[in-house]
Amino acid sequence: MAKRGKRFKAAVAAVKEAGGPFALEQAADLVKRTASAKFDESVDIDMRLGVDPRHADQMVRGSVALPHGTGKTVRVLVLASEGKQSEAREAGADYVWQEDYVDRIQKESWVDFDVVISTPDVMGLVGRLSRFLGPRGLMPNPKSGTVTLDVGTAVRQVKTGKIDFRVDKNGNLHSAIGKASFSQQQIQENAEAFIREVLRLRPASAKGTYVKSATLSTTMGPAVPLDRNAVVGTLR
Repeated sequence: MAKRGKRFKAAVAAVKEAGGPFALEQAADLVKRTASAKFDESVDIDMRLGVDPRHADQMVRGSVALPHGTGKTVRVLVLASEGKQSEAREAGADYVWQEDYVDRIQKESWVDFDVVISTPDVMGLVGRLSRFLGPRGLMPNPKSGTVTLDVGTAVRQVKTGKIDFRVDKNGNLHSAIGKASFSQQQIQENAEAFIREVLRLRPASAKGTYVKSATLSTTMGPAVPLDRNAVVGTLR
């Protein structure tokens, strides 16, 4: 196990001294105060859910538009029919094409992008890329709004803070929801938007406690535990 530096140990001590678990407002403030890296760290949220993703009816997957964005520059690839390509460019897509980019992905394993948006009429072509895009969570999907005829809106939403999330095989969700340079209020409001959407997506077949635990953290910082009862009770 790698040794932890003095800054990390000091951050852990600060979290322990503050007590906890914390309401979102306190957690957002503590996350900012314990961010000590020389770069602008991401702020992440982790949630452990009481679901069994092995059952299709307990899969938690969705998207949410964060009110303050992620603070990250998102590179968007649009695979669309010719009539929609100019719309994608005007909306700010980084890469817009069809056959050329498909060939690059297949032959060169090119994945220099963060989101793929497609129009429905080319999904047969996009399907050929599933073994490249699928394992990286990049396959377009109608449920997340990345398979659509409204390409311009989809691109703008992604560029301004819409993120996708999906529970892993162990029932955990992990997502970046901002930057340490954000204000406490911005971090809090982004976290609230994310949690509200996760609560809305609770599967009807999920029994018992749905949100088992939740934490906020920065890239290089310790986990700050959220008061599950207080957060869920407030945002439900």
